[in-house]
This record gives sequence, structure tokens and C-alpha cells, in this order.
Amino acid sequence: MKQLNLTTQIEVYENSKELSQPEQLLIDSAKEVCLKAYAPYSEFKVGAAVLLKNGKIITGSNQENAAYPSGLCAERTAMFYANTQYPETPVVSMAIIAMNKNGILENPVAPCGACRQVLLETELRFKQAYNILLVGKSSIQKVKSSKDLLPLSFVGEGLLKSED
Repeated sequence: MKQLNLTTQIEVYENSKELSQPEQLLIDSAKEVCLKAYAPYSEFKVGAAVLLKNGKIITGSNQENAAYPSGLCAERTAMFYANTQYPETPVVSMAIIAMNKNGILENPVAPCGACRQVLLETELRFKQAYNILLVGKSSIQKVKSSKDLLPLSFVGEGLLKSED
């Protein structure tokens, strides 16, 4: 038997003033779009902002639906739009923030499993890791790669057809 040890390194910041100007702008964009989330059932709003290499910021918020699970998470809303509108432009960083009826959550919230898979696929697509900022009232966590959020990930290599 072998033992496999996995480690994830996360940088923790007390507030956005410790981050770069583009990262601060990205967090502000995520906060702004979070307010536009459609979450009448859970009252759990999420906003995501994606900074592309061309300088564009793409935002998305969660969109719920009474016919659950027909809704879509903020992270996938933003990333799918970015990949559709700018298919050749890599992601530089992403910010994610969540709030409920009392405001921004105290602690950062990480993406769900489906979103983690999409974030990883985008990283693999462009062959480039990007920072993910998980934002809460008490701290901001910076993850350097989506692989750190999904260490034993499923990748599409096995899905590719082999040449005959």
C-alpha cells in the first residue's frame, strides 16, 4: 500500500487593500453583480467576476429556478460567458463572493463541485493557471490554481477519440 498526501496552499488576506488594484476591482465587480443574483428560494446570492488577459471583466450571478436544478451558479454563468465571447482569451483571475439576507457572508465560500470542474477545464483549455479569490467579510482567500480546489480531478484525456 502507498499513501498519497495532498496539500493545498492558500494565501489569506484580511482585506482587499492588501491585494493589487486589478484584484480589488475584480472583487468590487463580484460584489456589484452579487446584488443582481436571482435567488428568491434560497436567498443565497453569489457573484463572480472573471478578469481576462485582454483586460475585460466578465461577471455572473447565480440564477435560481423553481424547477430545481434548472438554475445556474454564478461561477459557471461568468465563465461560460467569458469562454463564449472571448474563446481565445485566457483567464487571469476570478473573484467569488456570497451573501444572504444579512449581507456578505463572514467567511469566504468556495465553488461547488460542478463549478470547480468548469474552472479546471478553463485552466486546462488555456494551459494557464489563474488566481481565484474567495471573498468573505473577515478575510479573502487566494487560491493560485483551480487544481488546488479539485486535487483529484477528472480530465477529458480519456474522452478523446484515439486515432485509428
